[in-house]
Parts: sequence; C-alpha cells; structure tokens
Amino acid sequence: MEFRFEVALCGWLETHTDWLVARQLGGAVASPGSRIVDVCGLKPGPEFDQRTRITSREIPPLAIESSAGAGEAVYWREAFDCSPDHARSVIERAVDCGFFEVERRNGRQYVRQTARYPDWFGGLVGIENKPDLSQPGDLDRQLRLDVSLGLFDEVILATESYVTRAHLNRLPEAVGVWRFDPDTGEQRVVRESTPLSTEGPGVEPQTKRPLRTDIEFVTPAEKRRKRRRIAERAYGKGWRTYEFPGCRHMEATDDGRPRCSWFGRVVDPVVACGADCEGFDSAAPPAVDMETLRDRRSPWVADPDGTSRSQSGLDQFL
Repeated sequence: MEFRFEVALCGWLETHTDWLVARQLGGAVASPGSRIVDVCGLKPGPEFDQRTRITSREIPPLAIESSAGAGEAVYWREAFDCSPDHARSVIERAVDCGFFEVERRNGRQYVRQTARYPDWFGGLVGIENKPDLSQPGDLDRQLRLDVSLGLFDEVILATESYVTRAHLNRLPEAVGVWRFDPDTGEQRVVRESTPLSTEGPGVEPQTKRPLRTDIEFVTPAEKRRKRRRIAERAYGKGWRTYEFPGCRHMEATDDGRPRCSWFGRVVDPVVACGADCEGFDSAAPPAVDMETLRDRRSPWVADPDGTSRSQSGLDQFL
C-alpha cells in the first residue's frame, strides 16, 4: 500500500511542481541511516542549469568537498583528507561522471574540477508518507527528528486518511499535512508547513529511554554538508528506483510506475512479483526507458554536454 501511495505521489509532484523528486534518502547526520525520508522534493536554485550541464549522475561528495577547484590543478594526495585508496576511488568516480579531470606534471598526477561547483538547489522538502493514520508506527519520532534537526526547509506528512483535529494536535506544529488520493491524483492541503531554520544548529534525537532521550547537536557546517549530499543523491537517484519484472501482466503507467494487469493496480515488484505470485506468467520485461521519462517529465537532464576539457582518466592516473 505504501509503495503504491509513494510512487503515485512522486508522479503527481513531478507533474504539478518544478521540483526534482527522489525517494528513500538518508535524513540524519549524527547517526547516518537511522532516518530514511520517504520523498524528497528539491527546488531548483539560481544555478540549476549549470549543474545539469556537468553530469546526469551524483557527484561524489568528497570530490566536491576536496581542495581541488576549477582553477589550478592540485596534487591528488593533497586534495583529500582520507586514505589514498579512498581518494583514488573518489577520483575515479569523479572523472567517470565528468566532474574531475586529471593531468600529469613531472611524473605526478594532479586533479581539477571541470567546472566550478554551482549554487544549484534552492530548497529541500521532506515528505513522510503515512497512507493509513490508524497505523502511525514511528511517525511521531520521525517527524520530531525532522523538525528539531532542520535539514529540510519544509517537512510534510502525506496521507490518504481523513485527518482529524486529534491527528493534527499530535503532530509538531511546523509539519504540513497533505491529503492525497493515489488513484485519482487529488491533493488537498490540510495544513500548511512552517519554514524551518536550516542555517542554524540542529538537534538530532538518539536513543530514547524511560525519562531520558539522548541527543546530538549538529553544527550549521555539518547541516550544510549533509544538505548538499542529499541534493546530490536526489539528483543522481530520482524516484524510479525499481526494475520491471519479466511477467506478461507487468506494464508501465505513463509516468513509469509498475502496474500489474492481473491485479489491476500498481504493485511493488520487490514484494508482489515473482514465481510465487498466482498471476505470474514469465515473459520479457516491458521496455521502459526510465531516463527518457525522467528527462521529459522533470528538470533533470539525461544526456548533458558535459564540461570536461579532456578525457583524461585513471588509466593515466594509476
């Protein structure tokens, strides 16, 4: 149920906003992986077009955070604060995606950015999906973490349920609430979200015990770094992260969601599909070009011109 709701909302956002939409991104700093945000909406910033020209993929965070800029090339060992093996891996991925180029001087390898890293995203919206509010799960802890940490400019709860005053009273006041019907695409704002302070420090709740909750303070610099990493991950990943199974009943909706004609609805291929399904009928997977769909329906660019001045790669580096 949640998958069907989630991908329907992603498709709706892609059609009704200018956001770049992604699913299932890490939303914690002190304990990475402890908070996964269902949907992230990235609002394009002033230099978004410059970012689209560099690469369609995620740029490695350590490449962005290194001392290698777009001006004078830097000796590769001095550009990174990590092990040599890790640095080589980062350089390889940065060269491969077109963000780095390498050159040789007197038998030593130097790296530089192919373009200045732009100020390309204008805001991040975190959306927690809870189609059925009668089964809230860990909703209270998740939303209170999002608000107190302040990684996202806005936090929104999306649900299919009827929202009562009691529901609203249990949620942090800053959290916006949307009611969304995945079948009709009807969306209604029940409560507007309140902008959060992303520039200041944040508080990340940790282990909760009787009469005590451990917390970690997150600095503004740590938040800026994490926000940039979320933005890069969202740009590279998108929301169509599933594969279509090889079944005669599998088809794609116009926006690229996996629909099963046997059940007559969108399904999660990982959970619902396979030889154990009563309707399974082996066949070639449907031919769906996910990159073309994303390129056509969002600000993301599938095949940018690139900014590399040469094709220097790690065959010269090693």
